[in-house]
This record gives sequence, structure tokens and C-alpha cells, in this order.
Amino acid sequence: MRKKWWFIVSGLAIMIAGYSVVQYIVFHAQQAGFVQLKLMLSATLNSFWYSMLYIHIIFGVLALVIGPFTLSSTLREKNMKRHKRLGSIYMISILFGGVAGLYLAFHATGGWVAQLGFALLSIGWLITMFQALANIKQRNIQGHQKWMLRNYALTFAAVTLRIYLPLFTVLFGFENFQYSYAVIAWLCWVPNLFVMEWYIQRKLHVFIDNRHVTKTT
Repeated sequence: MRKKWWFIVSGLAIMIAGYSVVQYIVFHAQQAGFVQLKLMLSATLNSFWYSMLYIHIIFGVLALVIGPFTLSSTLREKNMKRHKRLGSIYMISILFGGVAGLYLAFHATGGWVAQLGFALLSIGWLITMFQALANIKQRNIQGHQKWMLRNYALTFAAVTLRIYLPLFTVLFGFENFQYSYAVIAWLCWVPNLFVMEWYIQRKLHVFIDNRHVTKTT
């Protein structure tokens, strides 16, 4: 089951990463539907905003694609040096992508509700990354793995956001996009974090139970 979910998550991550590269890198960002919508809503987008958008997209795509490979225990055990290199690239990507995301959050469509949602997402993204880094420096492997799982749950918001966008547009109409986007700003990451926390606690209990059984036998 874990392998099955790894392939599903990896597949979705690669699809969204590819879509983002084509939309923002192959074609100019000004042609992207998201940017066109902001311009339609009378947003003023300067060159610095576009620069931060590119930083967020490039490093976000890197984190989205690399993340599943850093979380795979099979790949980690096969080549620890490669795991460390990928982990370093992943964390650098979170640092740049998170800082850029925090700036972009204050210019998000949907008013202060959306801005707060995306700002907390970026802050949580950075905090969980630093927690994972601190734990591995202390050689706390289990703590590091747990914080990496929480971090990737936030990274995966890039996927869930793009699932909710067309769904909300169909359900509530384009005319209510700003209200929908304010909800999606929270919906794209809060449930991810809750589901991952449930998974972590479930794993922890299984590990404790197995260790208890081993000691008693």
C-alpha cells in the first residue's frame, strides 16, 4: 500500500510540475491563466513580482519532484550519498521557494483571507524544513523523517490547489472565483497537514507496539 501511494503521489507531483514548467517557463508567465486572471481583476504586477513568481515556480517544482525520492526508504537505503544530495537540493528549494511564496502571499487574489492562508503556508513550509534540518543535525533520524513528511504535505499543496481550482470553478462559477480562491488558500494545505499528522501518529503507534512485542518475546 505504501508503494502504491508513493507512485500516486509521485505521478501527481510530476504531472503538476510538468504543467507548471510548460505554463510559466516554456511560455511567458504573462500568458498563464493565473496571471491573466490577476490582471483582469485590476492587479498591478511589477517586474519584482514576476521575478519572485519565477523563483517560487522554479524552486517549488524542484521540491515537488525531488520530495518523493527523498522520502522513499528503499531509495534512501540503496544510496545514502544520493539521498543526502537530493535532501540538500530539496531544502535549498524550500528556502528560496518559501521566501518567494511569502512575498507572493501578500499579493494573493481573494483578499486578506487568501493572503493569510498562503502566508501561513509559506511560513509552515519554512518552519518544517528548518525543523527537519535541525533534527538531522542532531542525528534524530525519526524526528527528521517526521518533519520531512510534514514538510512534503505542505509542498504537495501545489497539487491539491490545482485540483480544487477547476472543481470550485465548476461548482460555484467563475464569477465567485475570488471567494473560492480565499477558501482554497486554506483548503490546499490544512487537510494535507492533518492527514499527514494522522499518518505519522499511526506509524509511531505501530512502531511502539512492534518494539513492545519484540521486547516481550
